Amino acid sequence: MSTASFEVVERRSPPREVSRITVDQYLGMFESGLIDEDERVELLNGVIVRKAAQTPPHVVGRELCRDELDRRLRPGFWIRDGGPVRIAPWDMPEPDLIMLRGNLREYAARYPVPADVPLCVEVADSSLARDRGVKRDPYARGGVPVYWIVNLVDRRVEVFADPRDGAYATAVVVEEGGSVELTVDGAVWGRIEVAAVLP
Repeated sequence: MSTASFEVVERRSPPREVSRITVDQYLGMFESGLIDEDERVELLNGVIVRKAAQTPPHVVGRELCRDELDRRLRPGFWIRDGGPVRIAPWDMPEPDLIMLRGNLREYAARYPVPADVPLCVEVADSSLARDRGVKRDPYARGGVPVYWIVNLVDRRVEVFADPRDGAYATAVVVEEGGSVELTVDGAVWGRIEVAAVLP
């Protein structure tokens, strides 16, 4: 493992000309039909953002990662493909993979919140800059303990952990020849080879 070095992504609020909306307003837009349920969008920092197209390598990377996580799951946890995480007041990101506590039926009447989520995973090719910035920041603000970027561009996994004051205090890069520690609630559940999650 090595300490991460990334291009600095400036954190800014939306321009004054942009009117931010809350999670409740965003959900109301779906309920009233202003946004079609089939639209590929998410709410980031109060702004409705179109989700990047899923390329074949992206889809394969997501499935490989899911397989590796599924093999290491313990009772009381499960992995979900996509779907939103409610991070009030301004964010409702939709990670590629999310580890959740409890069982599937617990989420029939509500969206998961950060307290339900020990791990979020984004698989990144064309979305890499977004996943390192406006997509990462809500997870940190909400207190999601661990956030992975499976970086298909540079063929590595970037691990962000220990959220403090709205940002991740720890960032580690694991190159293709290495392995990522799967840590859930402070306990190490095993290691995942980076090559195993790369298409």
